[in-house]
Amino acid sequence: MDSKQQHQIKQVIDILVGKSSLIISLLLLALTVGLVYYLITPKTYRATVLLSYEQQRINPSRMSPEQGQRIRDMVGTLSQVVTSRHNLEGIIAQFNLYEGIRRELPIEDIVEMMRDKIKIIPSARGNTFQVSFIDSDQNKVYKVANALASKFIEENLKYREERATETSAYTEDELIMAKEVLDKKEQVMRDFKLKYYNEMPDQRDSNLARLASLNEQYQASQASLQELERTKVMIQEQIAYRKRLATPMTSDSGSSGENGDITTNLSISTYEKLERLRGYLDSLLIKYTERHPEVKRTRNLIAKLEKEVEELGLKESRDKEEQRVVEPVVQDPEIIQLKLQLKEISMSGAELRREQEKIRKEIKQYEEWIEKTPIREAEWAALTRDYNELRKHYDHLVSQNLQAKSVEHLEKKQKGSKFKIIDRARFPEKPFAPDFKKILLMATAAGLGFGCAIAFFFNIIDTSFRDVSDLESYLGVAVSCAIPYVETKKEIKVKKIKRMSFTILLVIYCATLVGVTIYFYQTGRVVF
Repeated sequence: MDSKQQHQIKQVIDILVGKSSLIISLLLLALTVGLVYYLITPKTYRATVLLSYEQQRINPSRMSPEQGQRIRDMVGTLSQVVTSRHNLEGIIAQFNLYEGIRRELPIEDIVEMMRDKIKIIPSARGNTFQVSFIDSDQNKVYKVANALASKFIEENLKYREERATETSAYTEDELIMAKEVLDKKEQVMRDFKLKYYNEMPDQRDSNLARLASLNEQYQASQASLQELERTKVMIQEQIAYRKRLATPMTSDSGSSGENGDITTNLSISTYEKLERLRGYLDSLLIKYTERHPEVKRTRNLIAKLEKEVEELGLKESRDKEEQRVVEPVVQDPEIIQLKLQLKEISMSGAELRREQEKIRKEIKQYEEWIEKTPIREAEWAALTRDYNELRKHYDHLVSQNLQAKSVEHLEKKQKGSKFKIIDRARFPEKPFAPDFKKILLMATAAGLGFGCAIAFFFNIIDTSFRDVSDLESYLGVAVSCAIPYVETKKEIKVKKIKRMSFTILLVIYCATLVGVTIYFYQTGRVVF
């Protein structure tokens, strides 16, 4: 620190010391003004209730009202409800608040004024918050604070119950709508499945297996039919042979017998050819349809041979009738037995053909079902495209509806989350405002600041020289010597009297100020 800085500091100290009486006087004046301001200012009191938000121990689902909701949001919502005009008007009427003001101001202004005096402060940590009320009536402020806390608990229970009821009603309506849509969809799917049951993709494997089984049955029936035809031809040959043995050996008869053998041989050969063509036709039908050229040609040949066999049969019948007229009928037991066998074989063949026709129809039906399966599969996929989503949505709504009903029942029993009063508001012994310590501190700062400012102001406007350096800097010449001011005895005496008088007045004033403060403190008008 150089000499210039030291000189400046010395000047500041000299100014403060020289104007100390002024600074002290302004300080005492400021303290007096502060005390008077504190005494004349109406006292306001604050009552605070501490509440906690207890989470429900039974949490049946995510449908609970506090799910995903923080305590600040819950308190913010309920704060709007508690401080609504309806609730505040009820509290004003209950405790007869603002009795004088109500005659002058409308109720809207009074409600707004009361709302400004209500403070709801959530804690930074934990599920607690404070409800405070500030008012000048010391006897009512804590009652109003407790009433506001009770309103919080009441409105919370009502709010949660209403929300749970609304949620339950909403999920119930949504469930009914989803059920109607799902029932219609299932009805359409059911009708489609009943109509095209055998053509559905689920039946493809069973249809293929049944078709393969029918083909095997048809082939086995065809083999049995061919075996019967061969047996029938053999029996017919035996019958013809037995008839030839029974014919008399005469020339006429011999010629007629020879002709009969030729006719018989011709009929047997034609019949064998007919049976072979029929077997061939059956084998073709397994591979081809009726429109195939080979099938048509074979059917034409069969028709021609059947006509020839029919004509030969009629001719043989006429010859036999004539022979019965001329010759006596000879009954050979072996021929009769063979004819019975032949008849049984014919009946079995007819039964096998009927069975083959039935199998062919079934094969055709199963082939049609298998051919239409891809079409039905595409139609079913289009029909059931959104069914799984509808089903999931319905199941989700069923779960939500059950949960909502459980939450509604829980809220009606008041077993859910709720507010609980931890510390009730008590009778306020100290006023909330004005704060005596704060006013005293502000008055002290204002007095000292104002006193120092005036002291420096007077120093600025004073143009007298107080130091040699001031004179040298002003004149621009060096001062060779300086003679100090020598006070006379009279001046010293006057100065001493003034100092003593100021000191006495200062002590008296300070004692009076302290005494007044202590008096008001004892009477309760000043509260530290």
